[in-house]
Amino acid sequence: MKIAILSPAVWRTPPRKYGPWEQVAYNITEGLVEKGIDVTLFATGDSYTRAKLEYIVEKPYGENPELDAKVCECMHISYLMEKASDFDLIHNNYDFLPLTYSRLIKTPMVTTIHGFSSPKIIPVYKRYNDINYYVSISNSDRSKELNYIATVYNGVDEKQFTFREQHGNYLLFFGRIHHEKGTYECIEIAKKYGMKLIISGLIQDEKYFEEKVKPFINNKDIIYVGNSGPEERDILLGEAYALLHPINFEEPFGLSVVEAFFCGTPVIAFKRGAMPELVLDKRTGFLVNTIEEALDSLDKIKTLNRKDCREWAESKFTRNKMAEGYIEVYKKILNIN
Repeated sequence: MKIAILSPAVWRTPPRKYGPWEQVAYNITEGLVEKGIDVTLFATGDSYTRAKLEYIVEKPYGENPELDAKVCECMHISYLMEKASDFDLIHNNYDFLPLTYSRLIKTPMVTTIHGFSSPKIIPVYKRYNDINYYVSISNSDRSKELNYIATVYNGVDEKQFTFREQHGNYLLFFGRIHHEKGTYECIEIAKKYGMKLIISGLIQDEKYFEEKVKPFINNKDIIYVGNSGPEERDILLGEAYALLHPINFEEPFGLSVVEAFFCGTPVIAFKRGAMPELVLDKRTGFLVNTIEEALDSLDKIKTLNRKDCREWAESKFTRNKMAEGYIEVYKKILNIN
């Protein structure tokens, strides 16, 4: 099999800091390389991989304000499509726009749907439903209007996450700073519980940050450490008493949740979206519906075994398991036994 992996051009692959789709595309690519698959990664020119790298956009537009996002996106996607005949299959990790090329090429395309940014994009998926293959990243994140070939959970490289038996004395928010992710709710929980909160993440909504987060930052009990890279992430996740994940939307997955588990850190999450698929309630964390329930759960964190968190993650969310899942999808599409 010759597989082309299309990663976004917003951030480098893998991302220096924030960039979940780029991170997943990288993990898929490296997992396939480890399985001996012939893979070419289409990403920005500063990306690195053990696969072959192809690019036309040299630098990610998320890091370069002078670049036009639409221009980069169109150049990047069309560059792969012009080379489509070189591959047995294209694996799209760049949302709906690549689908619009699928009737113009003969190479089959599988698209991992990393969530729906808006219901308004579903008509594009519907239009190309008959000639495309869709993979969901959780069973909860499926549209009834689409056909799916499989659900493949996101997997991470467990070697990047250090298991820690001992924890520190702080709560952690890790993710993009936005109402959807519940940054303000984390502040409420930490304040009411009386434990320090460390906030790490990309400021995605400036207004939300200025109004709901910044006023509480005092570098004492509410600390913002910026957008953390892999080394800082490992330490922050591993030494936390618990990761707080009080989401305000139906989240399709939640990489930080499984990354916390690899470090041995339990998660307290609102019971929405994919959280019931990721969190083993009362074993690797707690699924709650309100801030009050989250506060009650914090007292019970000490009853959990941090080894259970790591073992759960290793059983479901490794890069190797994800690669195996996608290889099965590829074989099904290509009619390979």
